[in-house]
Amino acid sequence: MSSRWGIDLGGTKIEGVILDESMRPVVRERVETGQERGYGHILMQIGGLVESMAEKSGIPRPRAIGIGTPGRTEGPDGVVKNSNTVCLNGMPLKKDLEEVLGMDVSIENDANCFALAESTMGAGRDEMQHRGRTAFGIILGTGVGGGIVCDGRILRGAHGIAGEWGHNPLPGESAPCYCGRTGCVETVISGPALEAWYASISGRRLPLREIAAASGRDAAARRTIERLVTSFGKALAAVVNILDPDLVIIGGGVGNIRQLYTPNARRAIEAHLFNRSLDIPVLPPSLGDSAGVFGAALLAGAAHRNHPDPGA
Repeated sequence: MSSRWGIDLGGTKIEGVILDESMRPVVRERVETGQERGYGHILMQIGGLVESMAEKSGIPRPRAIGIGTPGRTEGPDGVVKNSNTVCLNGMPLKKDLEEVLGMDVSIENDANCFALAESTMGAGRDEMQHRGRTAFGIILGTGVGGGIVCDGRILRGAHGIAGEWGHNPLPGESAPCYCGRTGCVETVISGPALEAWYASISGRRLPLREIAAASGRDAAARRTIERLVTSFGKALAAVVNILDPDLVIIGGGVGNIRQLYTPNARRAIEAHLFNRSLDIPVLPPSLGDSAGVFGAALLAGAAHRNHPDPGA
């Protein structure tokens, strides 16, 4: 059986999947990342996860595997940069994982994996088949990231940062960002940023989902969600003005906030758009929180095609 294996390396959990020829999951498994225990521990967690999936599925380990992770990699050793899992930064992740796993490794930004999976297997599948070429996939969660897929392929850009709208500056904002700059989109509309802003004006700490649910009766909650919708519209309009994608798909925990899919949210985008109206769909994801690992598995398929078995 031909299969594709993928790993989604997140800040708190590592998820693995094996997809069969029909792109159905045969095995899905998660373990804790344990980033506080360091880089070496993360390598061991991934190695153990791959071994466990092989044992549970009975499928021989593949020649190639795809890895999705925050940040970007550069150079033949896959040195990580710009990851909010900070113990990965500066480390040769591709090289070290190939030694640990004994297979070819393709590493891609987690937002790119999300965009690839949702545009080809998920929410954007029909749109892309019938009318579109370009999808912008958004991660709105603990951080803010994005990925661009054109004609079924990830667009990486000359610096490997295509789609990184989370570190564009928002006018009027000045909060410091982990990247070393100030006023980044991520410092305004990420989940932790919105929760902190609500606490600063209400004196209470609540998860964002509870803030959104209370927005009809709690003035501070309503202001927080208005801040999300207004800032989201301003930030996304800047991307649409340049990229002009055929569709947008929103993932991550903040992407579950229903107010992002209302007419008010569309008007917030249109207020800064170089067009009279927003004529493309803005969609919630359909693959749940596993879109990233499905996208990583799709990378593995591409890597296998690029490195065919010489005995085949």
